[in-house]
Amino acid sequence: MNTPITIPEVRNITVSGHAASGATTLSKALGEKLGWQVINGGEIYREYARKNGIPLEQTGQSSDEYHLQLDNFIKEKLKKEKNLIVESWLSGFDAKNIEGVFKIFVTCSDDSLRAKRIVKRDKMSLEKAIIHLKTREGENLKKWDKLYHSREFWNPKIYNIVIDTYKTNPTETLNLALVALGVTG
Repeated sequence: MNTPITIPEVRNITVSGHAASGATTLSKALGEKLGWQVINGGEIYREYARKNGIPLEQTGQSSDEYHLQLDNFIKEKLKKEKNLIVESWLSGFDAKNIEGVFKIFVTCSDDSLRAKRIVKRDKMSLEKAIIHLKTREGENLKKWDKLYHSREFWNPKIYNIVIDTYKTNPTETLNLALVALGVTG
């Protein structure tokens, strides 16, 4: 890993986004470029779901306590650590009142492209990918509504930058994030 790049007034970064939006790709690229550690909340949840036999698109079957613990884990990391990139659907929402956190939201304005990314990544049919995306996002929103009594998770106003990966490739997405962070070269 590189010597971490210091960014004035930024201790940590969150990258949030819908499934197949490009958030993981951006997080990894930022981690490499900045020399910062990356924590992937989605992977942490996937491991929990695998161990408990819960299909990824059936978030409602997972315990409320687990979700609250995961979000608290993320919040504590963001408060106490430095040079950390946390990628998860809710990491920006979790960080909205934490000083020194730069919040990035990655979206893809074309749902058919997101579905095609799922087909490629998870080796499933296009029809199944479309159903998977709708079911997974619907289940997550129901769970989060219940836990947080909010629908502000992806409100652009809580983010420092919003990037639409339908309009940018991974290199362009990284460059937009770096410019917004004030990192050049």
